[in-house]
Amino acid sequence: MNKTIDIQVKKTEASKLPETDFENLAFGQTISDHMFVADYKDGEWKDFRVEPYAPLDLNPANATLHYGQSVFEGLKAYKNDNGDVLIFRPDANQKRLKESSIRMCIPPVPEDLFMEGLSRLMEVDRDWIPNKPGCSLYIRPFIFATDDYLGIRPSATYKFMIFTCPVGHYYAKPVSVKVETKYTRAAEGGTGYAKAAGNYAGSLYPALLAQEQGYDQLLWTDAKNHEFIEESGTMNVMFIINGKLITAPTTKGTILKGITRDSVLTLAQEMGLPVEERFLAVSELQEALENGTLEEAFGTGTAATIAHISKINVGDKDYTLPEKPLDAFSYKVLETLDAIKYGKIEDKHGWITKV
Repeated sequence: MNKTIDIQVKKTEASKLPETDFENLAFGQTISDHMFVADYKDGEWKDFRVEPYAPLDLNPANATLHYGQSVFEGLKAYKNDNGDVLIFRPDANQKRLKESSIRMCIPPVPEDLFMEGLSRLMEVDRDWIPNKPGCSLYIRPFIFATDDYLGIRPSATYKFMIFTCPVGHYYAKPVSVKVETKYTRAAEGGTGYAKAAGNYAGSLYPALLAQEQGYDQLLWTDAKNHEFIEESGTMNVMFIINGKLITAPTTKGTILKGITRDSVLTLAQEMGLPVEERFLAVSELQEALENGTLEEAFGTGTAATIAHISKINVGDKDYTLPEKPLDAFSYKVLETLDAIKYGKIEDKHGWITKV
């Protein structure tokens, strides 16, 4: 990829901004005016453009529709008090998209193309970034196969796209979760670490069953014995037990390498909170719930940032967590992350890219 990337820009003739209610943003339902598009054919990425957001024209034989060769990412952009556009850790999202692509036999998008396409799209749609505290612009990069062919093989052509959505909070209140011990999200040697579309499709049915029972999300357990907590449906999950932050490691390839997860672990160490990256047994979690040593439980992810857990179901028994004081770690780390993202405090880690 050349250092100078030629990106054609065609702006919409009818912006949806005037009709958008920024006071009532349902997550992922309001789409901004434009999208970035690139095509892979003849062994290279080409034809880079920003164009009006519009439906795609797909052949019924499209390979992704039949064989699920698709990966995606999620990140957010914010505005500081000066009106500058701040994107949180896009380099980490680019690297993870590359890892997911390799696992799914998709040609990776070069780093400079990812960053330049993202920057150009942010320049065009900067007015879509909400100014309201707690709101942001959710960014969805994704790649999918575009061959029109029925047969089990990697596609020879692909499309890389980025579109955006102004959003508010993903969860409006603390969530209730259920430990899943029947269904499996991912197994060693599989695609659990990849942000692949099929991973989410396979999780929908068990999650729906849990929602019908009154729970917001599942706590997935290992595929072999359902003995250890891995992650939740939309986020990595963390527990503070006896003053130590415990979260599952990402070394087995069954857990997504969450960027918010990594950020929280970095800040926890700086705040002096001991961190243990290890698998927490379901029995250990239940014991901590029963004897009161579980101090906090929360999820971490781009959409939710920090999602406080208010109730956990283990072995068909509900445990309600006590209300946390405002100086609890999960509140402090959320406040710190938000301050970095909105440019309120110094970014000591180089996490912010200014457009």
